[in-house]
Amino acid sequence: MAEIPKAYEPQSVEEKWYAFWLRENCFVADPRSSKPPYSIVIPPPNVTGVLHMGHVLNNTIQDVLARKARMDGKEVLWLPGTDHAGIATQAVVEKSLRKQGLMKHREDIGREKFIEHAWAWKEKHGGIIIQQLKKLGCSCDWTRERFTMDPAYSRCVQRVFVDLYKKGLIYRGKRMVNWDPAAQTALSDEEVEMVEEKGHLWHLKYPLLDDKGQLRPDQFVIVATTRPETMLGDEAVAVSPTDPRYTNLIGQRCLLPLQNKPLPIIADEFVDPKFGTGCVKVTPAHDPNDYSMGQRHNLPLTVVIGPNGVMTREAGEDFDGLDRMEARKAVVEELTEQGLLLKTEGYVHSVGYSERTHVPIEPYLSEQWFLKYPSVEPSTNAVEEGRIAFHPERWTKTYSHWMHKIKDWCISRQLWWGHRVPVWRKAIPAMHALDLDKVPRLESGDTQFVESRYGRGCVEVVHNEPGVAGTGYRGGTHYVCVPPLDPAEEQEVLKWLQADGFTQDTDVLDTWFSSWLWPFATMGWPEQTETLKKFYPTTDLVTAPEIIFFWVARMIMAGYEYMGDLPFRNVYFTGIIRDKIGRKMSKSLGNSPDPLELISKYGADAVRFGTMRSAPLGQDVMFDEKDVELGRNFCNKLWNACRFRQMQGGEVQGEIDPKLLTSDDKWILLKLDQAIREITGAFAEYRFNEATQVLYRFFWSEYCDWYVEASKAVLSSSAQDPTRPSTPHAADGSPSPFRQGEGAEGERVGVRGSLEMGLRANTLAVLDFVLSHTLRLFHPFLPFITEELWHGMGYHGDMPADQGGKTIMFAPWPKSLDQDFRDHYALDDSHLKAVDKKYELVGQGRNLRREGNVPANKKVRFVFKPSGELSAHDAEVLKLLLNAEALEISSDYQPPKGTPSVHSELGELYLPMEGLRDVEAERARLKKELEKMETEIIRVEQKLSNPNFTSKAPPHVLEEHRQRLAEWQAKRDRVKAALDQLS
Repeated sequence: MAEIPKAYEPQSVEEKWYAFWLRENCFVADPRSSKPPYSIVIPPPNVTGVLHMGHVLNNTIQDVLARKARMDGKEVLWLPGTDHAGIATQAVVEKSLRKQGLMKHREDIGREKFIEHAWAWKEKHGGIIIQQLKKLGCSCDWTRERFTMDPAYSRCVQRVFVDLYKKGLIYRGKRMVNWDPAAQTALSDEEVEMVEEKGHLWHLKYPLLDDKGQLRPDQFVIVATTRPETMLGDEAVAVSPTDPRYTNLIGQRCLLPLQNKPLPIIADEFVDPKFGTGCVKVTPAHDPNDYSMGQRHNLPLTVVIGPNGVMTREAGEDFDGLDRMEARKAVVEELTEQGLLLKTEGYVHSVGYSERTHVPIEPYLSEQWFLKYPSVEPSTNAVEEGRIAFHPERWTKTYSHWMHKIKDWCISRQLWWGHRVPVWRKAIPAMHALDLDKVPRLESGDTQFVESRYGRGCVEVVHNEPGVAGTGYRGGTHYVCVPPLDPAEEQEVLKWLQADGFTQDTDVLDTWFSSWLWPFATMGWPEQTETLKKFYPTTDLVTAPEIIFFWVARMIMAGYEYMGDLPFRNVYFTGIIRDKIGRKMSKSLGNSPDPLELISKYGADAVRFGTMRSAPLGQDVMFDEKDVELGRNFCNKLWNACRFRQMQGGEVQGEIDPKLLTSDDKWILLKLDQAIREITGAFAEYRFNEATQVLYRFFWSEYCDWYVEASKAVLSSSAQDPTRPSTPHAADGSPSPFRQGEGAEGERVGVRGSLEMGLRANTLAVLDFVLSHTLRLFHPFLPFITEELWHGMGYHGDMPADQGGKTIMFAPWPKSLDQDFRDHYALDDSHLKAVDKKYELVGQGRNLRREGNVPANKKVRFVFKPSGELSAHDAEVLKLLLNAEALEISSDYQPPKGTPSVHSELGELYLPMEGLRDVEAERARLKKELEKMETEIIRVEQKLSNPNFTSKAPPHVLEEHRQRLAEWQAKRDRVKAALDQLS
């Protein structure tokens, strides 16, 4: 057994053991194993990504689950990979190419060349986050790493598209979509982040027109809008049909300012009479609700904002070419100049932003590919009926609400990086003579699937554009959907299509259209591979609640549609990482630490433990670097505790003799049992921060602060028979009866040496028993240091290779102490209560020192009047823990007046103060302290009673002041009690 170094150096330990785990294939899953399976798929980080604190939290939880499952004897597959991140990657590559001067717009170099650059960027930068996850200690099966644009994975995506297309669930249509003007692509509702902003509500005056189209003098309808630039595309003004203020105006017309265009005044039930003035401008091409009104009232669609966020020619000569925000200013200025701006009000409202490019989105009319979701009913039922459990459970309602009001998914994106839509198409001119044997003539607006002439598995669809009633067919579009084919066959099919005048759709699929297949496409689907059979469905999913619709719900639907089963059994939703005052972390605020810097400074284990300890189930995480510092201190404590045990020498993991167990030994064994039960229970309920808190309490407080210190009473040369009663010390300081005896006691002196050796060996065996269990309890959270200490302490020596002999990773998870064990070692809860009382008395005695202003390192004499029998061992432990020069046991002690004392169930403890202090000087010191405390109490009370402060201060500041007041009041009461004692 090698000597454990004095100081723990995490960097060298982490590098050594991670290399060992990889070399020994410790993370590699064996689908042929007879062990029960445990599987978890990593939420694939963006290939553009670098590690942030959200990744640290999410992946630490996954690693904790995977390592715990291995210790439970399961065959574990933690499957890693990255996502191609369509919008984000394209934006990064475009920025890089512009910086290099290779292009101004991607059209300058063309699609094929751009894709080459994107792949080159991916190969150079795409693996950064994977290497960072390894630094964190993630035990993924890296031999199975996947990328959503790997050839095999891409074939899965293509196969699913063709299948859904053939089922009629994928269709192309013109709809109002969320449009990202920066990326110039459509977005789904889930990719839009609503941000509350302080904006304005402009009240505009639209002049009324008479029957002849002439202006009515000084008569207007007033409309209120947050987006005055869109008025340039207005096609009507709408009022509520039940609003008596405007009933007389329905059917009349008003003039659209700046465009000088007459607008009808219409009645529509959508209008809320209580919003603004009760009159609403209707812009069908730039608002989803207005679009619906436009459809109901057959209004024209005038597009005044283009796909790049720039005003179009239809916006008018004065505004054509202006950015939409510039146009807003220009419109307001022009209306003001013409006297048509009634007023401007401050207005707080939610504005939709692109989650990727962080620019305000535009509602935009666009032709896109849509998906009617498959397997909705079984996917809804799986969560509502508990077959898939959400942790915390409250997210079930959110999921259920979305599933019951689900809308078709816009799956196309106007990008180049991604899975290109596998559809080829060509326009069919009006009255085109089709081969009616192959393609039947369609009625107006109809769609027909036809037998494909282009190869195995191809799907052909002919869509007829609606014709004028009575005129029949007026042209349409012929689509051919191509499935994944062998390279030679695919080349042949594409050659035929090009020869027939077809071109491939230019759109790519939404990134989530590939990610929703992740649990089974990563395991070799559609082939029934050994991996898929063994590990699907997966066990757990760890993810953020903000992608419950993006990803979780869609994976469940894909699982039922293509595997006929749920994709996972449990979903753990993490909270948002915030700074210590509650702000969401962001680069702009400068409050987002670099995890790699934290790992370099404190070690990976410290970062993991500190983060997990501050992460309650389902709640946001208030991150403070002090938590990581605490994690480092904890690692040092664990290191030093193991080093202390090693320095005692003796047999490693010797046998425990029940007859030689002290009350402290029994207490720590029972506390270990309690900790195992609590930690195992916390794991079962996914309450990981509670597990870390129990570990902290047990190891730092119960084991290190109490048991290890108490064990020194045995490990020192003055070890006592734990069963022998104590003998009162002589008040005059004569030799302690713990050193020598008379009569029957003297006969025991001859065997004292062998007794001490037996007690010492037994205590060392208890220390080893507790430490070996504790290291295993810690391993999922602190993998590196526990592996180092597991080997350094020699605990691996007698273990089978696959059960802890090679690595602690496969050591069995500690089991609670069963009744046979408790009976054999005479463990019952009475020992817990008795030793708790003893340690409580020690705490009270230490307080006597502090309140008496006696330095902690100064040796003092205590006197104890026991209320019952006290063993020699317990008396020695009290003396040791009180740091007493002497502990006099006296049942008839009469303390001098003013002697500090405490009362406990075990008896009275006194601290004679003769020679320890100057009473007058101590009284003066306490009075001075009391004055200071009273001043502080008055100051805080005045602040908390000031309405100007309490109404403006953030909640956390108010709570800090209340805690400060309580602390000062408690200190004041203690000082007063000390002064009374002096008197």
